[in-house]
Amino acid sequence: MNGFALLPKLTVKARGSRLWLWLLNFVLGRLIPFNRPHGFRILELGEDFLLTTAPYRRKNHNHLRGIHACAIATVAEFSGGYLLLSRLDPQKYRLIMSKIEVDYVYQAKEAIVSESRLEIARMKTEILDPLREQESVSFRIGSRIADVSGNPVAQAYTTWQIKRWDRVRTKI
Repeated sequence: MNGFALLPKLTVKARGSRLWLWLLNFVLGRLIPFNRPHGFRILELGEDFLLTTAPYRRKNHNHLRGIHACAIATVAEFSGGYLLLSRLDPQKYRLIMSKIEVDYVYQAKEAIVSESRLEIARMKTEILDPLREQESVSFRIGSRIADVSGNPVAQAYTTWQIKRWDRVRTKI
């Protein structure tokens, strides 16, 4: 069984349980090995939002001992991408990030939190309905990043190409 097949059930259970959230983060650390050494993890997930975090640790520092711009961008990508993945069955849909834009406004000198939101109505009108007639859609989702003291750090926008697996020509 593909590890991604576990995600829909784990995600639902993690919404109401710290233990299941820990298990979801553990599984994600194995499925997305790039994120593991950086300590990126989900803090909270709801029906229409996701909070992820990146700790203030040496692996995430830049030369000024702040959180590196790439770590900020990656935690935003993780936040928006997993929110989409949690709403779309990964067995049915393939997501590939095609673009990221980040506006940095403050140097993070402590852990950061990325918040992404996706309303059900928007997902239906901009993703699910178009995919009935189109081969793929591009979808842009925002992530607001702040430090744990509440200072705004950055605003990121990731654009995702979403396609049904049965329409993908090259499979893994």
